[in-house]
Amino acid sequence: MDLIKELRADSNDPLFDKANMLYKEFPSDFRQIRYFTLLIVQSAPLEIKEINLLEQQISEIIKNAVKHGNHCDINKKVHVWYSFSPNHAHIIVEDEGEGFKDLEKWNEFNRKRLDCLHNSNFEELTNYVTFRTKQSDEQDGGNALFAALEYWNGGFVYNDKRNGVAMLKKYQQKRHGVTIDGE
Repeated sequence: MDLIKELRADSNDPLFDKANMLYKEFPSDFRQIRYFTLLIVQSAPLEIKEINLLEQQISEIIKNAVKHGNHCDINKKVHVWYSFSPNHAHIIVEDEGEGFKDLEKWNEFNRKRLDCLHNSNFEELTNYVTFRTKQSDEQDGGNALFAALEYWNGGFVYNDKRNGVAMLKKYQQKRHGVTIDGE
């Protein structure tokens, strides 16, 4: 079986290096998430072919920070550091909340979900469609995290408090007809 991707917490991960990154902070206004995301994505180079996927991924991470981290408290900020090149997208999003306390439970849920998929146990898989905690509402399901682990191929890691996440997407570039991995 392929290596199972898991959420992890490590404030010392190199992805938390904020050197040479741009910075923006936003109030936790759920209605403004799309606008905040566009302010960040507008600095991405045109060579990034997945700009819509990038925008969607950043929007989901900011949405999680606003909703789950800051509980839509307009007085709490979402802090975003970012850098883009034709080869990468590097984002750090931090909220002022208590952190993702159920990280281990989410990992266990995802392991069981992936095991069902791997073994084509689709009847059992119905038990692992959405991940919910006591704080979840009808719209919550953990789907953004499932997608994030796939999308951010250069890493996806929480800080030790689990109220911040750093992620890296590496893009493949073609030079003279040869594919070159993102740097």
